[in-house]
Amino acid sequence: MSKPLPPALSWTVLCGFAAAFPVAYFAADLPLWIPVLYLVMSVAGFAAYGIDKSAAKAGRGRVSEQTLLTVGFLGGWPGALIAQQVFRHKTRKRSFRRMFWFTVLINIAVLAGLVYVAVTGLGVLDLPFLTALGVV
Repeated sequence: MSKPLPPALSWTVLCGFAAAFPVAYFAADLPLWIPVLYLVMSVAGFAAYGIDKSAAKAGRGRVSEQTLLTVGFLGGWPGALIAQQVFRHKTRKRSFRRMFWFTVLINIAVLAGLVYVAVTGLGVLDLPFLTALGVV
């Protein structure tokens, strides 16, 4: 175990994302499924960290680190970041922190790529099955 990173780092990254995402969403005219994905996965990430912390305290079966990292990678990292600070969970294990921040960087890079595609018109970001269902 190592010393946790300063909480201000997590909150600064989260606030930066919370400020930049709406600008990117409206400026690039991103489809609705992108913010919905971030919202749903963030709630799932927050819940997964809470469940894992509770299980750790009670000595029950844990949520695997791979699951926590996957949820974060798929857009749940903002909720996971909040949960890490609120529950003081998964903040000291250096190997996990490195992988977590790596998945955050990859996720942001993918989002930047989606914004680029939307702005340049190089592709279509709408998901046909959502359109067919009348979701978007």
